Amino acid sequence: MSFTSTVKNEVSKIEEQKVEQIAELSALLRNSSEISDIIKITTENSSVARLIFNSLKSLYAVTPKITVRNGYNYSKKYIYILELSKKVEEIKKDLCLDVLIPKDYLIDDDITKRAYLRGVFLSSGSVNDPKKSRYHLEFFVNDSEYASFISNLINEYDLNSKVIKKDNKYMIYVKEAEKIGDFLRMIHAIQALFYYEDIRIYRDHKNMTNRLNNCEQANVDKIIESAMKQVDDIELINSVGGLDLLSEKEQVVAVYRMKYKEASLQELSEIITLETGNKITKSGLNHRFKKIKDLALKIKEKSN
Repeated sequence: MSFTSTVKNEVSKIEEQKVEQIAELSALLRNSSEISDIIKITTENSSVARLIFNSLKSLYAVTPKITVRNGYNYSKKYIYILELSKKVEEIKKDLCLDVLIPKDYLIDDDITKRAYLRGVFLSSGSVNDPKKSRYHLEFFVNDSEYASFISNLINEYDLNSKVIKKDNKYMIYVKEAEKIGDFLRMIHAIQALFYYEDIRIYRDHKNMTNRLNNCEQANVDKIIESAMKQVDDIELINSVGGLDLLSEKEQVVAVYRMKYKEASLQELSEIITLETGNKITKSGLNHRFKKIKDLALKIKEKSN
């Protein structure tokens, strides 16, 4: 079962107040039905079909005719079709199905807005499994003005949704992992949210560990590269018998660098301090290596 189906199965079983049922059913029918003299609703999810059936029966005392068909391809086992021929005009007016944008009374508070967005997700939404490489929540609708309305409604909860045209439809999408978690919380998909956050935290921790490891490896590579350049400078100076041109302190540093070729400056300063009894800081060590480098550069210039 896909993660989208898991979320839809959970939220379709939420116990709701009547005002929530009305707002949710409005969005469900808006995005999953064909309306003429009858209302024909199509869904691929049995829990959503059951929710629509029960809501219509509870709110309007009508019983839709249900037809189950085989899916169009192997990934869709069944398609559920609900047909309603009674109280069509009443339902259209009551659920604002006769206008493009639902009227304010349908979504006039936080509870009904959440219920409406839950209905939008149940009818036209999908969300990627967080185990996959990218996070993505999306909704497909038919009209650009309605898409903007849904996007604005979602963004009342600071979810940063955006709208793009895709083929002959409009897609409202959210890509930020944290915002997708907020949406699941907002529609009360609590069990799905727990799963989602567990995976997201694990992935974030893993990514952070990888970044730290990569950073640490980069630092090690940088330390070794720097140490090898210092070794090359000392070997060049020694090849022309120039070590005597260095001060006594610089000669001590040169000897210890050749003895501990891959040590970092911090490690080398601790070793010299411990073995000679003369304290030298990392900064002091760096200063002496600069003097060695300057002498090596002069030797190179003369040889050229």
